[in-house]
Order: sequence, then C-alpha cells, then structure tokens
Amino acid sequence: MPADTARTGLDGVAQAAKAAGGKGLPPVHLWNPPHCGDIDIRIARDGVWFHEGAPIGREALVRLFSTILRRDPDGFHLVTPVEKMKITVEDAPFIAVRVDRDGEALRFVTNVGDEVEAGPDHAIRVEEDPATGEPRPYLHVRRGLEALIARPVFYELVEMASERDTPEGPRFGVASNGAWFPVGPVFGDRA
Repeated sequence: MPADTARTGLDGVAQAAKAAGGKGLPPVHLWNPPHCGDIDIRIARDGVWFHEGAPIGREALVRLFSTILRRDPDGFHLVTPVEKMKITVEDAPFIAVRVDRDGEALRFVTNVGDEVEAGPDHAIRVEEDPATGEPRPYLHVRRGLEALIARPVFYELVEMASERDTPEGPRFGVASNGAWFPVGPVFGDRA
C-alpha cells in the first residue's frame, strides 16, 4: 500500500482517531466527512465492543473509538476528519459503572472512562420495559450519546432517592446540580 493512500477499516479509523486526538474530546460534531460505509463493529447491550464478531480486548482501543463516536439521525458512526463509518449499537453505547455523591452533584464514571456529572445538560431518565416492568435507567453523556446505568449503580441511586409529589403522582428521585430526576414510583402505604 502506498504511503499516501488512506487506510480504511479498523486500522484506518484507529490511525485517524489518534491523529485527531489531543486534549479533550475530538470535535466530531464539527466534522462532515463523506460516509464510507459500514464497519463490522457492534456495541453489545452489556457495553462490550466487538469487531467482526470478536470482542475488542484492548481497552485503550475501545476508549479511543468511544471518543470519535457520534449519533446521527441515521444511527451511530465512528467519525474522523476524513471518513464516517456506521456501526451497530444494541442499546446505549456506554455503561455507567460507578456513581458518587460529591456535594450537590452525582458524578458518574462510564466503562470507557468518561466522567459525567448529572444535571440539566446530563439528564438521568428511566424507561420501563413494557413486557417485564423492569426499569432501564440512562444517563446522557454527550451530544445524544447515553450510558445505560448498570444495575448495581441504579440500586445506589435508589438508596439516595427521596420522595416528591409530581403531576404523575408521588415519585422517588435524585437531585444533582440543581435538577431532580425521577427514578421510580412510590409503592405501598404512605401513611
């Protein structure tokens, strides 16, 4: 392969991501490269990244790819200044694996190392599985990308929750950075 020929596929994306890196997250929202097709990368419901059916075992590579992930109206893409490749995300691209109370803030850590404080720009929302009734809690991480809140972390949130009356009735919720997020209904006798 000639040195001036752009590399494509997993190696090309990794090289472009490294070149685009620096301090902070790359400005993927500003990049508008041509769509180069799909790449066989899948993020499973449990947060494991796969390439061509095999788990990506290098944490550093997964973290690198997570920094160039973007959600567009037609799905999730790995985006660099020179290419845009669609990937498959089964649920949320990240998992919130830790939460700590820091004064008035709830600080989360994701499986790819993002640190996010819940608040007006980083909302917590809880969906309910229509078949099982189980809660599916999420945290907004950045620009339409969310983290599924891991079950043990959600249990910690429930322990921190307090009751409030809402238009939907009494709810348990948590406060962070001046915002209040409902995490579940109040059941049973309130007397």
